[in-house]
Amino acid sequence: MKRREFLSSSAAVLAATATLSHWPARAFAQDQAPRVRLAMPPLLDTRATGRLSLQAQSGSQTFLGGAATTTAGFNQDYLGPTLILKNGDLAAEVNNALKVPVSAHWHGLLVPGEHDGGPHLPIAPGESWQPQMHIAQDPATVWYHSHIHERTAEQVYFGLAGVIHVTDGEDDARGLPSAYGVDDLTLVLQDRRFDDAGRMVYNPSMMDVMHGFSGNRLLVNGQAGATAVVPQGIVRLRLLNGSNSRVYTLFFDDTRPMHLVATDGGFLPAPIALDTLSLAPGERVEVLVDMSEGGAPVLMSDPAQPFGVLPFAVDAALPARITGLPDKLDGVLEDLGGTEVETREVSLDMGMGGMMMGGGGFAINGRPYDMARIDFAVTQGTVERWHIRSTMVAHPFHVHGVRFRVLSENGAAPRPENTGWKDTLLVPGEAEIIARFDQPARQETPYMFHCHILEHEDAGMMGQFTVT
Repeated sequence: MKRREFLSSSAAVLAATATLSHWPARAFAQDQAPRVRLAMPPLLDTRATGRLSLQAQSGSQTFLGGAATTTAGFNQDYLGPTLILKNGDLAAEVNNALKVPVSAHWHGLLVPGEHDGGPHLPIAPGESWQPQMHIAQDPATVWYHSHIHERTAEQVYFGLAGVIHVTDGEDDARGLPSAYGVDDLTLVLQDRRFDDAGRMVYNPSMMDVMHGFSGNRLLVNGQAGATAVVPQGIVRLRLLNGSNSRVYTLFFDDTRPMHLVATDGGFLPAPIALDTLSLAPGERVEVLVDMSEGGAPVLMSDPAQPFGVLPFAVDAALPARITGLPDKLDGVLEDLGGTEVETREVSLDMGMGGMMMGGGGFAINGRPYDMARIDFAVTQGTVERWHIRSTMVAHPFHVHGVRFRVLSENGAAPRPENTGWKDTLLVPGEAEIIARFDQPARQETPYMFHCHILEHEDAGMMGQFTVT
C-alpha cells in the first residue's frame, strides 16, 4: 500500500518499524505492571453553549515507559475529549494544525452529508471547517475520527479519534449510572504495535493490509497497563472498538454477566444479559456490570486464546449511586420490514490476484472506491433493504448517515448484540439490514458505505451514495 507522510516529525519513528506479520490475540504481552488508575478522556460539554471547538494537532506520548512516540489528537496529544451533545443546534469548529489534510467524521450522528465529515470534506493544513449542525436523535454513544481517503487508517491509528455522548439528561430516571468516570466509564479499546524501544509504529506489510493492521499491546483510553477503579454497585461501561482491525469477544474472567442496554444507535427496550459480547471495529455498546460483591474482575477477550483487556478494582469508598438493574428501558425498535422500496446487493470483495500483483484487490461489488462515482442513489424518506456479503474474511460494514436494523445473519436471527439500532455490523458471511434514509446527501458530499477494517477502507473497499 502506498505510504504517505502523516506527521512530518514521525519519519524517524516510522523508518524504525520492523515489518511484522499479523499478530494473533495470544501475542499480547502481559508485562504491563505496575498498574495505574485508568483515566477518562477529558470532557467537552457543549450543552450550555451549543458550541464545539476541536483542533487536530500533533503531540508526543510515552505509552510503555520507553521512547516517546509522535502522535496526533484533537485538543491534546493523543485521541480527543469526550464530547457531550444534546439535541438542538450545534455550531462546530474543527481546526487543522497538522501539515496534512484531516477531517472530522461524526460516526453515528444522523446529520446531512454536508456535515458528515467524510473524505469529500477535507480540512487543509491551517484551515478550519465550521458546520452549523442540528442534532436530532435518540441518546447514544457515538464517536468521531478523521476520514481522509487512503489516510484514514494511519490518522486514526496515531490518535485522531474520540467519543461522543448524545444525551437527553434522563439517565437518572432510567436508573442508569451517569457519573462520568465514576460509575459511567468511557472505554476506547485499541490494539497498537510497539517496537523494542516502546515506540508505537505503523508500517503495514501486504499481510497487514490483507488482514488489517493489528498490534502487540492493548491500550484503553490511550493507556497501557491501567486498572479501572469503580464503586461497589452497578457500573456502566461505554465500550468503543477503536482498533483498526481487531474484533474483540469480551467476557469477564469470573463469568459475571454483562447486561447490554444500548447498541450503536441507542437504547434497547430492556437489558439483555450476556456472558460474551462481540465488538468489531467501529461498533459501540453500553453494558451494565454488577460490582456489588466486590472482588477484582478482569474484562477479557477471545475465550479460545484469552487475554486481558482491563482489570477492575472495587473501591467501597466511592459512592454507589445505582444498586439495582433496571427492568426495562425506553428504547424503541421500529419494525421497518415490509416498507422497503428498494433491495440492494453489497459484496465486500477481496481479490487475491490483484493484491499479489501489487494492485488494489479491495472493492465493493467488484469496483474499488472512486470519489467521482456515485454507487447508489437513494430517495430521501424511503426504506431500503441491503443484502451484504463478505469475501475471504469477516468485514465490519458501516453505513454513514443512518441507523439500521439487522434482519438476519447467515440466514438466522441476529445475535443478541445486533438486535438494537446499528450503524456498523460484523458480517462473517451474509447479513440483511433495513434502514430509512431521512437525512439528505448531495452528490458533492455523499455518504460512504465501507468496511471498517481501516486498511481495507483505504485500499478501496468503500462506496458512496446520495440521498435526495
